[in-house]
Amino acid sequence: MKNKKAWIGVIALVLVVCLMGWLWLSGQAQSVAGIKQITVTVVHKDSTEKIFEYSTSAEYLGQLLLEEGLAEGEIGEFGLMISAVDGETADWSADQGYWALFIGDDYATAGADGIVLTDGGQYSLVYTIG
Repeated sequence: MKNKKAWIGVIALVLVVCLMGWLWLSGQAQSVAGIKQITVTVVHKDSTEKIFEYSTSAEYLGQLLLEEGLAEGEIGEFGLMISAVDGETADWSADQGYWALFIGDDYATAGADGIVLTDGGQYSLVYTIG
């Protein structure tokens, strides 16, 4: 009887873990093939804004930014490290400036190379003083 309860507990635990994994995976943005209409807003150091609209087949934001020449940077261990956007370079050593990345109104939790483009997506690059 004790052994049967242990097995039921193990099976229940496995089912819960599988369910949690499925929920996590289903909540992740999936790469979408085809043309997507997206908007990238750039907020410069002087607070001026420029809006760029793209029709693109790129799957990731980093890919689009480089293909369109909107951003420059180096590809490192963690993907694209953006150093300049729309001709303006952020210099951490001078003013602790960097380009903050937003998806809609939310601060991005991934780098540009990890952000999957979605049709109608709105992205922002904001010059930020650390």
